[in-house]
Amino acid sequence: MDDKRNWITALLLSAAILLGWSFVSDKFFPTPTKPDVTKTVAGTPGATPATTPGQLGAPPAPGAPPAPAAEAVRPIETVLADGNRIPIDTPKVAGSINLVGARIDDITLTKYRQTIAKNSPPVRLFAPAGTKAAYFASIGWSSHSIAVPTASTLWTATGTKLTPTTPVTLSWANPTGQTFRIEYSIDADYLITAKQTVTNGGTAPVAVSSYALVDRLGKPTHHEDADSMTIHVGPTGFVGGVSEFDWDYDDLEKDDSEAKFNSAAWLGFSDKYWLAAVIPAKGEKVTAEMEALSANSFRTMFARNFVQVAPGRQVTTTSRVFAGAKEVSVLEDYTNRLGITRLSHAIDWGWFDFFEIPIFKLLDWLFRMVGNFGLAIMALTLIIRLLMFPIAQRQFHSMAQMRIVQPKMKALQEKYKDDKQRQQQELMKLYKDEKINPLAGCLPILIQIPIFYALYKVLMLTIEMRHQPFILWIKDLSAPDPLHILNLFGLLPFTPPSILGIGVMAVILGTTMYLQFRLNPPPADPVQAQVFKIMPWMFMFIMAPFAAGLLLYWITNNCLSIAQQQWMYRKFPALRTAAAK
Repeated sequence: MDDKRNWITALLLSAAILLGWSFVSDKFFPTPTKPDVTKTVAGTPGATPATTPGQLGAPPAPGAPPAPAAEAVRPIETVLADGNRIPIDTPKVAGSINLVGARIDDITLTKYRQTIAKNSPPVRLFAPAGTKAAYFASIGWSSHSIAVPTASTLWTATGTKLTPTTPVTLSWANPTGQTFRIEYSIDADYLITAKQTVTNGGTAPVAVSSYALVDRLGKPTHHEDADSMTIHVGPTGFVGGVSEFDWDYDDLEKDDSEAKFNSAAWLGFSDKYWLAAVIPAKGEKVTAEMEALSANSFRTMFARNFVQVAPGRQVTTTSRVFAGAKEVSVLEDYTNRLGITRLSHAIDWGWFDFFEIPIFKLLDWLFRMVGNFGLAIMALTLIIRLLMFPIAQRQFHSMAQMRIVQPKMKALQEKYKDDKQRQQQELMKLYKDEKINPLAGCLPILIQIPIFYALYKVLMLTIEMRHQPFILWIKDLSAPDPLHILNLFGLLPFTPPSILGIGVMAVILGTTMYLQFRLNPPPADPVQAQVFKIMPWMFMFIMAPFAAGLLLYWITNNCLSIAQQQWMYRKFPALRTAAAK
């Protein structure tokens, strides 16, 4: 009867975990649904810009630019072919600046492809207004008393191409004698610098304010850019003295919702792997806001205070635009060298960054040493196992010792079955006399939890892991195993749901975990014994939707555990005898 009840308890517990895991994993451990695609979509297909031109609601600076006016949606190739553009050409970025409006609205990231296919096009970050996924940065001025450049202003360019060695200057003059200039320069990575100068050639002082903004039409639609408890996608920045990850697109669309701040080191829109942000000069006093201009149209911007420009004088301010991949080394370089506060944390490391960043740097170093990310993960696992060897050795020894004293424990439990307090006291005395720590077996598992979570975040967040192959069919370690048993490894034309998408690596994980548990001394508690019997196969289902890199880590860890157990049995034959009892 007791065995039957134990079986029922174990089965109910397993069912609860399996059925509840989908909800938990969607909230805390989101995983991509298609392993061979990591396409970035800049906005919602078919959406159009804001339909009503007008001023920003309570803007940071009076006279801030209106929302983009409605335009007919055209193919991006058609819009870019209209002309009036200055090409951008760097080792990592290609695109152009639109001379109409001086917008940076054409950026592709030439290092990164949309999918793992050989002929896949590069990732497009920025797209011009009038396309279905408009996304761009603007630099400009506002004023109450004079005409300033607008989104329809045609600028005159000095220079034919923006490269790391050839800046480009745009200029425009109004009828009252004021001249506006923007000198664009770009580095070899993803940072564009804009020096904004206004010269007052008129006869009276004028008041002007300069700003920088990012406009985005539509929310990201790709599954990898879904906002979750562990990965933030949406408006972000270092504003009001803190890193801002609380606001998302839905928050901005709520009635009368807008996020205003009295300071900003940078702000913009973050996707899982990409970032577009505007950055004032270090320590500069600005106000900032994040808002929805209309349904499905979003803006982040900062603005400076109005300044008086006397006749014959000029005022220059410097803004920067980051438009690129969230490469850890690049973001850290900008943070440290240029003093852009916590731009390195545009990657949503979360509160566990003190552990995740060292794990990433060690893994990245190993990758540079061995040249394959799968081998780097295996090497990282070996290093972790070596560091934990003394703890694991004590754990194994303690589990065997617990099995040896099992008859004494049974006798005490039977002797004091009517006095639970005395029974517990006698058991504690037995542990002390036999020098056994009953909790020693839990310590390695507890240590594995932060390591596993850190590796999960590293694989899910860092662009360095994206599209990294291992061997054979594993072409992307940051995506799930693409070979599913249920559809005969792709021969049947359907994709199983995630909880049934058991791949080859998930089967290997379950098998190695089963072998590992078989080598462990069996627990004395019958319920624990039953749970341990089904746990490997339960974990096979749970881990199947996770990134292949995580499964590789766990499989390697299981194999090393098996090797260590075999070594312990050979070194201490008495442990094998105890485990077999």
